[in-house]
Amino acid sequence: MTEQRTVWWEEGRVRMIDQTRLPEELVILELDSDEAVAEAIRSMRVRGAPAIGVAAALGLALAARAARSEPLEPFQRRLATAAERLRGTRPTAVNLFWALDRLLSVAEEEREPRRAAERLEAEAREMVEEDIRINRALARHGAGLLPAEGGVLTHCNTGSLATVAYGTALGVVRAAVESGRRLHVFVDETRPRLQGMKLTAWELLRDGIPATVITDNMAGWVMRQGRVQAVIVGADRIAANGDTANKIGTYGLAVLAHAHEIPFYVAAPTSTLDFSLPDGRAIPIEERAPGEVTHLGGVRVAPEGVSVYNPAFDVTPAALITAIITEAGVVRPPSRDALARLVER
Repeated sequence: MTEQRTVWWEEGRVRMIDQTRLPEELVILELDSDEAVAEAIRSMRVRGAPAIGVAAALGLALAARAARSEPLEPFQRRLATAAERLRGTRPTAVNLFWALDRLLSVAEEEREPRRAAERLEAEAREMVEEDIRINRALARHGAGLLPAEGGVLTHCNTGSLATVAYGTALGVVRAAVESGRRLHVFVDETRPRLQGMKLTAWELLRDGIPATVITDNMAGWVMRQGRVQAVIVGADRIAANGDTANKIGTYGLAVLAHAHEIPFYVAAPTSTLDFSLPDGRAIPIEERAPGEVTHLGGVRVAPEGVSVYNPAFDVTPAALITAIITEAGVVRPPSRDALARLVER
């Protein structure tokens, strides 16, 4: 299967696929500053919680590289400014904050800026490789949960494009197909930005995995027809009790899966777990520009002056989740104690 990296470090620059140009064309961006990386995250040129986290880490490494000849205090201020800029791009995906904290803890161990910059670059580049290993381990744990033959419904994009490579929920599908399972993927278009139709369908076609795009409001009927045997989605933040924030529309799918007695799986790395939040009510939900809803392809389709509510994410209660799949294993059913034990292991 095709494995195109989404974000990586090369010759002192951050390179990434511009996902806003897909599926029409494959464009690789070359970014040489943390400001440029922050804008790429904010504008969703790179998206998906794991990919955002790695991109942020690489962006901070760029800031350290640019300031490595400065004295310690200006160097540290430059890092702090870059970290705050990157933190302000997307509030829901906890992987972003986790990645920045991980690099800042490395920087705190070094009193010499040039050495600190070298270590930050090395740590960020290791996170690129680590993400691929994590995704493959996660996929191995989850592959056996999918049916030997049948339909799987996905939402948004959780493949290579949402990570460095391979993917989380779509990675589980890939691993299942590689193991011989015969699956047909139903791809929710995922309004309003259409990441399912534009990105997931593009990845599945490249991999030769049978796929059918449906509009978001068709999911219940497709389930009712018996064409879906499992639903699998990713996550941007999982609270301590297992409540999960993911792309808007995920909660509705979980309700529908529950009503039709279809297993509903969440696939995410352990870096997505946020034990500082007791439950999903504490997860910050990003709201995006009204134009994402009122316009399609730059053309207004809603009446001028109508009000718009555009949350980018919703929260699915743990009670509706059959299992959470991570690189450390599967938690079934998800609970505060079970997730804590998983991380301890």
